[in-house]
Amino acid sequence: MSKSSGMSNSELPRFLIGSEVGESRKLDNRDMRNISGPYGEEEEEEDEDQSERQIVVGICSMMKKSTSKPMTEILERLCKFEYITVVIFPEEVILGEPVEKWPLCDCLISFHSKGFPLDKAMSYAKLRNPLLINDLNMQYFIQDRREVYRILKEEGIDLPRYAVLNRDPDRPEECNLVESEDHVEVNGEVFHKPFVEKPVSAEDHNVYIYYPTSAGGGSQRLFRKIGSRSSVYSPESTVRKTGSYIYEEFMPTDGTDVKVYTVGPDYAHAEARKSPALDGKVERDSEGKEIRYPVMLTAMEKLVARKVCLAFKQTVCGFDLLRANGHSFVCDVNGFSFVKNSMKYYDDCAKVLGNMVMRELAPQFHIPWSIPMEAEDIPIVPTTSGTMMELRCVIAVIRHGDRTPKQKMKMEVRNALFFELFEKYGGYKSGKLKLKKPKQLQEVLDIARQLLAELVLHNDCEIEEKKSKLEQLKTVLEMYGHFSGINRKVQLTYLPNGQPKASSEEEDTLKEGPSLLLVLKWGGELTPAGRVQAEELGRAFRCMYPGGQGDYAGFPGCGLLRLHSTYRHDLKIYASDEGRVQMTAAAFAKGLLALEGELTPILVQMVKSANMNGLLDSDSDSLTDCQQRVKARLHEIMQKSKDFNDDDYSKLAPTGSPSLVNSMGIIINPVRTCDQVHTLIKSLTQQICRRLEDPKSADLQLYHSESLELMLQRWSKLERDFRMKNGRYDISKIPDIYDCVKYDTQHNSSLALEDTLELFHLSKALADIIIPQEYGITKAEKLDIASAYCLPLVKKIQLDLQRTHEDEAVNKLHPLYSRGVMSPGRHVRTRLYFTSESHVHSLLNIFRYGGLLNEQKDEQWKQAMDYLSAVTELNYMTQIVIMLYEDNNKDPSSEERFHVELHFSPGVKGCKDEENAPLGFGFRPASSENHEKQTNPGSLEDLSQDEPDRAVLTEPINIQKKSPLVRNRKGGSMEALSESNPSSRGLAYRIFPSSSRQSPEIKPSGLAPTGQFKDPLQVYFDHASEMCPCCQYWSKYGCWQDVRCYFRLYYFYLQRTLMRLRYALFPRFEVV
Repeated sequence: MSKSSGMSNSELPRFLIGSEVGESRKLDNRDMRNISGPYGEEEEEEDEDQSERQIVVGICSMMKKSTSKPMTEILERLCKFEYITVVIFPEEVILGEPVEKWPLCDCLISFHSKGFPLDKAMSYAKLRNPLLINDLNMQYFIQDRREVYRILKEEGIDLPRYAVLNRDPDRPEECNLVESEDHVEVNGEVFHKPFVEKPVSAEDHNVYIYYPTSAGGGSQRLFRKIGSRSSVYSPESTVRKTGSYIYEEFMPTDGTDVKVYTVGPDYAHAEARKSPALDGKVERDSEGKEIRYPVMLTAMEKLVARKVCLAFKQTVCGFDLLRANGHSFVCDVNGFSFVKNSMKYYDDCAKVLGNMVMRELAPQFHIPWSIPMEAEDIPIVPTTSGTMMELRCVIAVIRHGDRTPKQKMKMEVRNALFFELFEKYGGYKSGKLKLKKPKQLQEVLDIARQLLAELVLHNDCEIEEKKSKLEQLKTVLEMYGHFSGINRKVQLTYLPNGQPKASSEEEDTLKEGPSLLLVLKWGGELTPAGRVQAEELGRAFRCMYPGGQGDYAGFPGCGLLRLHSTYRHDLKIYASDEGRVQMTAAAFAKGLLALEGELTPILVQMVKSANMNGLLDSDSDSLTDCQQRVKARLHEIMQKSKDFNDDDYSKLAPTGSPSLVNSMGIIINPVRTCDQVHTLIKSLTQQICRRLEDPKSADLQLYHSESLELMLQRWSKLERDFRMKNGRYDISKIPDIYDCVKYDTQHNSSLALEDTLELFHLSKALADIIIPQEYGITKAEKLDIASAYCLPLVKKIQLDLQRTHEDEAVNKLHPLYSRGVMSPGRHVRTRLYFTSESHVHSLLNIFRYGGLLNEQKDEQWKQAMDYLSAVTELNYMTQIVIMLYEDNNKDPSSEERFHVELHFSPGVKGCKDEENAPLGFGFRPASSENHEKQTNPGSLEDLSQDEPDRAVLTEPINIQKKSPLVRNRKGGSMEALSESNPSSRGLAYRIFPSSSRQSPEIKPSGLAPTGQFKDPLQVYFDHASEMCPCCQYWSKYGCWQDVRCYFRLYYFYLQRTLMRLRYALFPRFEVV
């Protein structure tokens, strides 16, 4: 490896314990038991050649800190830099020897802790003048909370409102305290309870929080953690009368604190923990460590981290944030502090510190070194047209992951009690109401109980609600023994003219006048499989970003994470208010950002709920007039007991979609098929009943803790509801039947129930017609319904593409403070929208039928539409991905400056039906050969001849296991593609094989000077035993088998895209 890389794989790291001046000895197990592995032999003679000069980094702190696990992990990585030697100052030398006898060093990492002689360290720094990582003089200020607050205030950093009470005889004017029952007055400043009382010494951790009498009074007394306790409650309500204190306003943080750790002004890691003020119990994991959750900092919080680092002159610095009332407040600065138990942080910290030391000292010692510019340091990637552009924005709309079967019950209600409830919670304002809170659900249950009691007493009473529906409502609401908005919810929709007829043949028995449509929903929780799907897809999603090519997150420092750590990644995650959608978004974020720890509601806090403005709401039970007409027409067509004829095909599939036509060919006669489905459901329930009677099945637990009784309940309900009393079928239950049989086929196949596969295939064929056609049968209907569902979302996507969101200029580095970053003024924006199936269907319908392009005139668009028409189901984790690129070689005013790519994946692979699934090409650029074959001037590339990638035999490379810090600088550089270069022609290369399960030992080699992307996967063709059935790539490394590969739909110019999207939404208005 060249010396310019700054690190050597051939040289073993030096890790020494310093003694007196000019002497050193090797570190052995007695000195540092946490460090494993061999260490280099000490040189007997010093090389006079300045180019071989080692930079000595001295660690001067108490031995307990020097040998801690975080310090050990970081120093082990730091000493792998070729020109850096780490020397630890022995504690006995620090305490007992004069500074003149301390070891020599060129760079000093020194920090105060209990018993540390900070004054001696300052004398040593003055004597030897090393490069200081953390300023020593400022560490005196950090020990005094008054000075900390003063500096924070001078820097304009938000603090809780506070006042200082100095009990100093020489300054009596600063000791005015007036205490009342529920407030104190400090030097004229009034603080109502609850308020916080902090000792002015930062070494004193006895912080008290005083509560008002209305809440019971008393105080919570915080202290440094002892075992599993960090605070205790005390009935004492009076403030302390001796000592000096800071009094500050209590900030409501919802029970969590955020601890931020900086490594220089351009890097910060944040973790949330349970607030010690909550109940005083420290949450610990199985290894006894305090549980913390990595969280994202907002743009303003990132700026605060920079200010704190620079103001206190502490490169490595920890501080505490309180997030309250939509703002963030700094409440403490701790000085030198490391993250515990995060390998990603250890890698990043060592890399930042090593580069900082080399940047400052390498020129002084004439060391031939320059800071490595990694591929991910500038967001430039190959696009699908084979040219180099800068990635500017990634937008994805993603369906939630695998869930338990959704169950719902609809009933029309006219009783006055329901109308009173509807009015009580403001239902008339919007015409719809969603009840999820325990109190609200209890009121619905009380109404159901009251009506059922009246039915028992008075059989002839005028209660119009059906008894069976009321009993079911009561039974479901009484499930679990308690209420939760995740388990159940009730929706009420105002119908001014009552419920419309389901079909023209229905008897005209419906009453006139207004009514309420009550929809009860339960189930639909994200399964463990769904969490894994989302987390794995999040890891794979990184590969679309610079530096992630060919690396399925094997190395946590890949491009997306580097962008994110250096504040050049502007990420926002939105989700609808459904619990399964929120948890999917949280699991995806965990995988995307390499977060550690369990998936908890604290992680869900990273997700913005988009239910306030209808952005991702999916109130599918509040139908538009168009959708009600469509469902009625579907119901009428599917009730005919005869084979489908040409007229039926034209009515049901006017768009000629192959997936619809194929499903109609399977069904042939809809009523006869429904008869078969109903018979199979009856057989299934009978088999489950027999299993329940079998003593061997008494304690049988199914997937996700479901019992046989619960399984029987959901199938029995479907059996009752699917075939109505008049002998006709309720086709609105077909999606639920398919939902249940798909769930049991995938998760409960061990039961070996007979005929489940036949039921699966028949119900899927029916669902493949009913589900997509519920969103419109004709093109006009599809657009009408799609606009009702996702008009706010499409407008938001337009704003994202226009780069005019209010946060546009916030997440950028200041060019004056961005040394070592090639593109400080640039950042990548990512917007992720997690939602349900309805929004994905609607958004695709806008793209397909909104007139974006004419498929008769554009071959590429026709191929894209053919692919979408062949997709039968938008399964869990379906993704629509939009990527915006900027071509810096084009004039800023040119239309060709910005390009948009549209990608699509139909999500996870289904059960037993993959042999006929359409194949995606995977996310990778087109070859230059294909680019040169452009024949259609209406598109930017011709995909008609594009084929899936094949592995290409190239010269074998020697793979060695390397530290993540060891990188070939030349291989990581970015060079422009030369499309005229003969050596690059015909060689397709891929950026994103949906999720490459690649060995962490294999690192992406970047772009070669020839312009070919040297994917290490191509070299390992001999390891693959079979091809990926999805994208025909090597299955061992090239494709994640759980989710189908992306299909590249189209490649647009930005301005045309925005204009076409506007036209798709507002076709009646002229586009200017």
